[in-house]
Amino acid sequence: KLSAEQRREKKTKRTTEDTTNGVHASVYRVLLLDDPAKRFKIETNCKQLHMTGCVVLCKDINIIVVEGGPKQQKKFRRLMLHRIKWSSSSKNHMEDDGNDEQNKEKNKCVLLWQGTVKERSFGEIKFKSCPTENFAREHFRRHGVEHYWDIGHNDSVLDASTD
Repeated sequence: KLSAEQRREKKTKRTTEDTTNGVHASVYRVLLLDDPAKRFKIETNCKQLHMTGCVVLCKDINIIVVEGGPKQQKKFRRLMLHRIKWSSSSKNHMEDDGNDEQNKEKNKCVLLWQGTVKERSFGEIKFKSCPTENFAREHFRRHGVEHYWDIGHNDSVLDASTD
């Protein structure tokens, strides 16, 4: 029988994956990410899956970048695209603004890009609030992945023009 320490090690080893041949990265875009319950789910699942990345919160666009192994990405993708109900909001976080309510109804998560990169660009998952798009792009530039912002921003502009 395994000791408590050995069980913990075994569980950690099972969830962390070998990323010597490259790290799988995914970029998601969400219109509204002001619900604390949804932020908590994203952060907690990243930590439990031993993933790295960042969430950039900017006006009208939120970009989520996560890095990890293929199994971790599969579980996180399922969370983002199926398990979280983006159009609903928590009961404690109701707003009276009608326009905000309309945006919540069409709120959705879109997987913009997924692929393999040579090495991790981010540390533990962090939420970064950026007042302007230039600050957000600069945040990605500091980590050497400003093209993630370009992908998300260009897609959001195209999406807005089709509405």
